[in-house]
Order: sequence, then C-alpha cells, then structure tokens
Amino acid sequence: MARRPRTGKATSIDVAREAGVSQSAVSRTFTPGASVAKATKARVMEAANRLGYRPNAIARSLITRRSQIVAMAVSYLDNQFYPELIQGLSNQAQERGYHLLLFTAGEGETADVELMRVLDYQIDGLILASVSLSSAIAERCHQAGIPVVMVNRVSDTPTVSKITGTNAEGGRTVAHFLARGGHTRIAYLAGIEATSTNRDREAGFRLGLAEVGLPLHARAVGNYDAADAAQAVRTLMASAEPPDALFCANDHMALAALDTLRAELGLRVPEDISVVGFDSVGAANWPAYAITSFAQPVGAMISATSETLFAAIDAAIAGEPFEPRHVEIPGALVVRTSARLAPGVTDGGTWTLAN
Repeated sequence: MARRPRTGKATSIDVAREAGVSQSAVSRTFTPGASVAKATKARVMEAANRLGYRPNAIARSLITRRSQIVAMAVSYLDNQFYPELIQGLSNQAQERGYHLLLFTAGEGETADVELMRVLDYQIDGLILASVSLSSAIAERCHQAGIPVVMVNRVSDTPTVSKITGTNAEGGRTVAHFLARGGHTRIAYLAGIEATSTNRDREAGFRLGLAEVGLPLHARAVGNYDAADAAQAVRTLMASAEPPDALFCANDHMALAALDTLRAELGLRVPEDISVVGFDSVGAANWPAYAITSFAQPVGAMISATSETLFAAIDAAIAGEPFEPRHVEIPGALVVRTSARLAPGVTDGGTWTLAN
C-alpha cells in the first residue's frame, strides 16, 4: 500500500515511524554527545533526509535550558574595529557549536530596553561591545546565570568580565610621539564623553603631555561620529592659533579629520598638521590615508573574549563558580605617514615609549 503524502513539517514522531525506531532514539541522534548505536543513527539520518526533517532548536532549548545562542550588542558599526570583532567572535562561536545573535543598542535607557528584549531569547551568554551596562541589566544577567563579557568598554560591576586594550597607555604614547616630532600645539578630538574608552585615552594623553611639559592646546568633541568629527576639525582650525597636531580618539574620526583637512581646508598632512588615530583598522591602513594609529590587537581581543565567555558558560552549565576576569591586552603605535616623524623614526614600523 502506498504511503499517503505528508503535509506540513516532519516531526520526530514521523522520523521514528519511518526509521522503525523509538522517538527517544531520534532525539539522541540529534543531541550532540548522546549515546546512540551507529546503525540506529544511520537509519534515523536516512529517514530524516527523506522526510526533510530538522530538529526544533527552540523546543530543545526549553528542555535543556540551553539555546546555544550567544548575543552580542554593539551601539554602532561605523567604526571598522567592530565589524572585525564581530566576524572573529562569530567564527569562534560557530567552532563551539553556538550561534551569534547580533543586535544594536544605543546608550543609557535605550540600551537597557534592547538588552531586556534580548534576554527573552534565553541566551547562554552576552557580549557587549561599545555598549554600557546598567546595574539593573547586570543584576538580571547574574540572577539568570548568563555570563557577560564587555569588550573595549569597562564598568564597575563586579560580576562582569572586561576585555580591553591599553587605552590610557595608548594615549600617553601618542602624546610622547607627537612631542618628539616637534609639535607644541597639540589638540585632542574626543569621542563620546561618557565612555570608558574616551575617558581612558584622554587621561593617558593628558598625562603624556604633562610628562613632556606641554599643555593640551585645544579640545573638541567628535562623538565617534564622522560628521561631528569633521565639524569639530573646522572649529579647531578656524581658531586664531590652530593646532599643529591632532590626536583623534579613534580612526573613524581620524579618517573624517583627514578628509576635512585635505579636501575642504586645503591643508597638507603632515606638513601643516599631523593626525594620529586609535585602533589601526580598516581604511587607516590604506595608502590614501596611511594614518599613524595606536593599534588595538583585534585578534588577541577576540581570543580573550571567546575564551573568557565560553569558560564562564561551561562553568554555568556545570554549576561551578566563575571568577570574572579583566584582561588588558597591550598595543603599539603603528607609524605611517599622517604624522611628522622625529629624527631616526621611519614609517612602516611600530613605536613605543621605550624608543
């Protein structure tokens, strides 16, 4: 007797009937690490392929209380540092059998609303890149057993891990480098004022200037935004004593600054003014820009974030305690052609305070 054609999606019951096995055997076949005989597994897979069956991950997560999903929140993607970070972390997650759920969140209350929504997906872990964490969200994650790792941002929350570059040391290094190049009117183009990255980079930069006996000549705010950065540069250069060097809190603003100085204001870089950025990613490396920039080691930050997050997830699954980590990964100033060079310094290499 011919089998009546099925309608709708195949279920595990359909597969069990087709393969002549129990429904529990089908479930074990599609459960990583579960014990199932090779012959049984082969029959189940053949039946599943014939019927077009795929296991329901959502239903399984309700049973195991594990979704195999890691969420990642970013506040903006214009900065090319973050696409590289996302790609690397997505690859790391997939290698461990997890999927990365990416969403965008703003700052303050806006971020809290979006983070509350993503927690409803029963995620196994949360990565925050360029997103601040409120105490309310941190407490909810802690109570739910969801590990949180912040990347390129820090908070005072003791239950959260943080992976950062050496932001303060980077700013300090830039100050010494520009002073060695003979600059005396050195300005700072700030990012978003309240962020830890801007705060630490500026603090290090001011410290470095003080160490070489120079004041901060001028300061403007670019909010990590290209349009805001361009307007800030116009304002700085319109002053009676414009700066002869500009340190931008990230490369995204440095690119906008360079375009404004050259194409709009007709200035030569670095002959008229030097420009230094932070991150050393994306277009900063292109010959048309060749921005001297303090490099954040993206690969090392990806590895540290992944190792920390999945160690915390494994501990949560095992019901074991996990001590949050703060990993600070050192970087170096990559010398290119957007800034005047001190005697003996050549472009194409790195420069540290020891030089």
